[in-house]
Amino acid sequence: MRLKALAFTLAAAVSLIGLAGQASAARLGHGMPAEHPQAVAMKKFAEDVAKATENRVEIQVFDGGILGGDDKMLQAAQSGTLELYIGGVAPLSGKIKEVQIFDFPFMFANREEAGAVLNGPIGRKMLDRMSEIGLTGLAWSEFGFRNLTNGEKPIKSVDDISGLKLRVMQNPVALDTWKALGANAVTMSFSEVFSALETKALDGQENPLAHIYANRIYEVQKYITMTNHVYSPVAIVASKTWFEGLSEADRKSVMTAAADASAYQAKLIAENDGKITDQLKATGVEIDAMPEAELAKMREIVKPVVDKYTASVGADFVTEFTAAVEAARKGAAN
Repeated sequence: MRLKALAFTLAAAVSLIGLAGQASAARLGHGMPAEHPQAVAMKKFAEDVAKATENRVEIQVFDGGILGGDDKMLQAAQSGTLELYIGGVAPLSGKIKEVQIFDFPFMFANREEAGAVLNGPIGRKMLDRMSEIGLTGLAWSEFGFRNLTNGEKPIKSVDDISGLKLRVMQNPVALDTWKALGANAVTMSFSEVFSALETKALDGQENPLAHIYANRIYEVQKYITMTNHVYSPVAIVASKTWFEGLSEADRKSVMTAAADASAYQAKLIAENDGKITDQLKATGVEIDAMPEAELAKMREIVKPVVDKYTASVGADFVTEFTAAVEAARKGAAN
């Protein structure tokens, strides 16, 4: 009996050692298709984490919204039923009011100043706020500047926007912005947009070029107008419960890998924009730049929208954020 008991104890001990050595399996969900730069960058993130932690932390990436829409995935990360998520700020803006500032039109002049702000102190401050809603903010990355597509006509002036039924981002700032510009703006889950454009239930939509190309919007939209009206970042976030369950060394490795992957994603998107423009033109899409005089009119028209949401986001925070943008702009000019 003693030998049997000893054998059982040894077997149990070996089993526990084996469990302790197993990787902390984690799922990362996002909405982009496999060929999108975001999907490519997240695969790099998973590989880098596995290497840095010697496979103690393994991450499986689920592309294309397989795990649900952005709202569902974000809620799952908050509750701890999904370990990692990367996506746009729209689902976050209802939970952290300051995030709405990314929806302010014409906030950034170029991706360099946007990157400087996102990777600077105020960007980190916004990521840290996510701990209040059950998340750990790992890094910001680039989704891109948003541009206008439609299936009706070339858009070369503010007046051309009038009456177009446009799908816009699912947030009140975007709705009010496009309504101010004369569009019939509506919100809709992106998974429904292609069909709505195909059946002419919608006239157009607005998104970055990489998103337009990866989701084959060019098949149902003949015209793209380069407006660069909003720079859209994405946030890589972790379930706070999952992240805090990792060792300190592994948490550091995940943070470092997230920063590297976010920089890689931004690099891919920047490199791809020129190629994608040529590829879109090759499909027969007409691409026009909104004239600078018309962009100036757009900026003037949407000023009341910015003023309205400055009050709700917080005037002090908006002042701090715009000061960071100005500092980045001056730094780039020097």
